[in-house]
Amino acid sequence: MAIPKDARINLSPEDIPKRWYNLAADIPDLKPPLNPGTGEVAKPSDFEPIFCKEIIRQEGSTERYIDIPEEVRDNLIYLNRPAPLQRAYRLERYLKTPAKIYFKREDMSPLGSHKGNTALAQAYYNAEAGIHTLTTETGAGQWGTALAMVSNLYDLDTTVFMVKGSYMAKPLRKTIINTYGAKIYASPSEYTEFGRKILKEHPETTGSLGIAISEACELAAKDPGTNYSLGSVLNHVMLHQTVIGLETMQQMEIGEIEPDYVVACTGGGSNFGGMCFPMMGKKIRGEGFKETQFVAVEPKAAPSLTEGQFKYDFGDTGGFTPLLMMYTLGSEFIPNEIHAGGLRYHGMSPLVSAAYNTGLLSARSYDQTQTFEAGLLFARTEGIIPAPESCHALKGAIDLALDAKAKNEEKTIVFCLSGHGLLDLYGYEQYMDGTLPSSDIHQ
Repeated sequence: MAIPKDARINLSPEDIPKRWYNLAADIPDLKPPLNPGTGEVAKPSDFEPIFCKEIIRQEGSTERYIDIPEEVRDNLIYLNRPAPLQRAYRLERYLKTPAKIYFKREDMSPLGSHKGNTALAQAYYNAEAGIHTLTTETGAGQWGTALAMVSNLYDLDTTVFMVKGSYMAKPLRKTIINTYGAKIYASPSEYTEFGRKILKEHPETTGSLGIAISEACELAAKDPGTNYSLGSVLNHVMLHQTVIGLETMQQMEIGEIEPDYVVACTGGGSNFGGMCFPMMGKKIRGEGFKETQFVAVEPKAAPSLTEGQFKYDFGDTGGFTPLLMMYTLGSEFIPNEIHAGGLRYHGMSPLVSAAYNTGLLSARSYDQTQTFEAGLLFARTEGIIPAPESCHALKGAIDLALDAKAKNEEKTIVFCLSGHGLLDLYGYEQYMDGTLPSSDIHQ
C-alpha cells in the first residue's frame, strides 16, 4: 500500500522562514504596556535595565514582518527545523472518528520542545549587544534548558531560576541545565533579595513563575553586563515562535489541508502564538482561514483566559515588569502545583489576550487528570509520550474529534505537539497508579 501523502509532510532547510510574523500589525486595539510608577505608556528606556535594544525594538514593533538574521536562520537547522507535520492515523482509528487529526512535531528538537526558537534569537541579539550573562525563569524546565543550550553558541553565561515545585519534582532538569553549562536555583531562592523576602513570608511555598521572573529581573537590573531573557508572554517572544505556524502553513498547502480547528496549549502564550498567529493574521486580513477556529487550552490550575480578568497587571510577582494589559488571575496568585509547570502562570500574553478579547479564539481548561489520560492514549496509539503541557492541546483535539464523531462530521483538526514528556514520567506514573492529584483551583 502506498504511503498517503499526508502521513508526514516534511520541508527542506531552505524552507525555514526568512521572516517572523508580528500579530501586533493586524490585531485591533492593542493596549501598550504602562510604566507602573507614572501610569504613562512605557518608553523604550523603561526596558533598558533588563533587555537589549533590538529586543526592545521588536517588543514595540508594529511591522508585519521582521527579517530573521541569517545566523539565527542557519542555527534553526541545529534545532531540527523545519519540524514535520504528521497525521495521527492510529489515534483517529482508536477514536473511530471521521475527523482528520494532524500534529506539528516540536518534540523533535534536541531540546525536546519549541522553546529553542526564541532562545536562539534572544541569545543572538544579546551577544551582538555585548552582554555576557543572561538570567531567566523556567517552570517545568523546557525554557531554562533551551536558553542554557543555545547560550553555548554565543559564549554567554546563563543563570536559571526554576519554580521550586517543578525543581523538586523534575531533578533531571537540573542535571540537563548544568550539563549545558548554566547555573540553576530553585525559586524562591536565597540568591536574591526578593527570593529571601518570599521565603521569609512563605517558607513552604512551591514558588511560581511570577516569583522566578522577579528573581531573574532583579539580577539583570543590578549588572549592566547581564540581561533578562523571557520564555513567553511578551510580544518579541511570540514573534520568534511564529516559525512554527509559518512552516505549518507551507505544509498544509502541500498536503491540501484546510483546518477547521487549530489547537495549542496556553500558559504564557508562546506555543499558541507561534502556531496560530500567522494563520490568525491571514484571517484578520481576509486572506484565508475564514472558517478556521483557533482553540487555546489551559490548565484548570491557572485558567487565566477562562477565569481571569482582562486588565493591567504586572507580569511578575515582585513588580519589576511594566504593567501589561492581559487576562490575569492576579500577579500574586500562586497556582496549585502541577506537572505542566510551563503552563503554571498567572497571566496571558497581551497579544493572545487581545485576540481572545476580540473573539479571534476560544479557550477551554482541563484538570491534569484529564490531560494525562489523553497523553497516555497518544503514547499507546502514536508511540509518542507528550509533555504534560502538550497533553492539554492533545486533550482539546481529542474532544473536538469526538464531537465530530457524535455529529458525524468530517472535521480537520491540527494541533501543536509542543514537546515530549520523557522527563515527565513521574506524572504518568502517578496517573497510572491512581495517585495523580486534581489540579483544579476549585478543589
